Parts: sequence; structure tokens; C-alpha cells
Amino acid sequence: MAHVYERRDVDVTVGVVALAVVVAGMVIVRDGTVSDPEESLFKAVNDLPGALYPVLWPFQQLGVLVVGPLAALVAAITRRFRLALLLLVATVAKLGLERVVKTIVSRRRPGTTIGPHIHARGDVSLHGESFVSGHAVLIAAIAGLVAPYLPGRWKIVPWVVVGLVCFTRVYVGAHNPLDVVCGAAVGLVIASALNLLVGVPARTRSAVSPAS
Repeated sequence: MAHVYERRDVDVTVGVVALAVVVAGMVIVRDGTVSDPEESLFKAVNDLPGALYPVLWPFQQLGVLVVGPLAALVAAITRRFRLALLLLVATVAKLGLERVVKTIVSRRRPGTTIGPHIHARGDVSLHGESFVSGHAVLIAAIAGLVAPYLPGRWKIVPWVVVGLVCFTRVYVGAHNPLDVVCGAAVGLVIASALNLLVGVPARTRSAVSPAS
């Protein structure tokens, strides 16, 4: 049986809201500084016990660039060729849009904007561009594309992963909170645009016959 695809109003809403979040974040960080509330939130996460690092470390690896092609490979193996192509397109779009944002607005990593006294775990650098988080962009884009293909409650799993990746990037000292929030928003813009362009698997609607 041929697959049926649909274009959802929710993708329009998500795309517009996500774009608004990105623009608002760019306005907030335009001077390259970190506000007191954002710094307090960063410290609340970054100051958590170091014992959490081995548990959280695997989740930040899910935001590295190679995850996009790997997800596409899995989709192809399961014969979701449309999804596989979209995941590759999203990976390329991530590189482009992330660079556009960083060209317009520049903010450095917490080790520079907050100070070298932060907990920089693993091989996290204290320097370099921080806004937006590329890890957050990619994992949110992947989640937005994959979730419509999953059945029932499995749809929530990609979003839990997005939250853990974003949380971990702050915990290890790689990003400030707005870096990951706006990064995830960029990813949602990508996913929503692609979902609207080609559609997502239509939801099955069980026909219920009226009682006679």
C-alpha cells in the first residue's frame, strides 16, 4: 500500500514560533554579553555534581554532525527513503543556517562571557563562538523530521533526547542557555520547513460507523 503524506498546520505554527524565538534571542545577545538571569540559570546547571558527567556525556555526542548522516542511513535501511533524504538535507541546512546566525550575531563561549572559573568538562573549550549551539540545531532538526514517522508514544522520545542534549551542553560548560534554546529553535525552523515542503506520514483515522 502506498504511503499517504500530509502537510500539517502545526508545522506552520512551530516554524513561525521557532523563528520568532531565534530572532528574539539574536536581539537579546546582540552585544555579546550574558544577562544576570541567564548566567544564574547557567550556573544552576553547570554547578551540578561532576558525577553526572559519565551519564550525560553520551547525550551530547548525539548532536555531532555525523549523527545526521547516520540517522539517514538508518532511515534508508528501514526503507524510509524520503526521510533519509530529508535528514541529509537538514544536516546541510544546519551548517548553512548556523553560519548565517553567527555571521549576524556573535557571542563567545561561557568560559569567556561568564569567566574561566566555570566547570568546563571534557574537551570543552573556553573560547570560540557559542551562539547558536550547533548540537542543538542538528538534534532538534532530526527530532522534528523523525517524530512524525514514529508510532504512538514513541513520538516523545526524540524530544526527550533534544532536551538531554541541550541540558548536557550547558552542563559541560560549552554553551549558555540561550545558545541551546535558540539552536533548537533553528533546528525546528529547518524541520518545519522540510515537513511542509514534502509532507509527513498521514495520521490514520479509524472510521467509526454511527449506531443505527
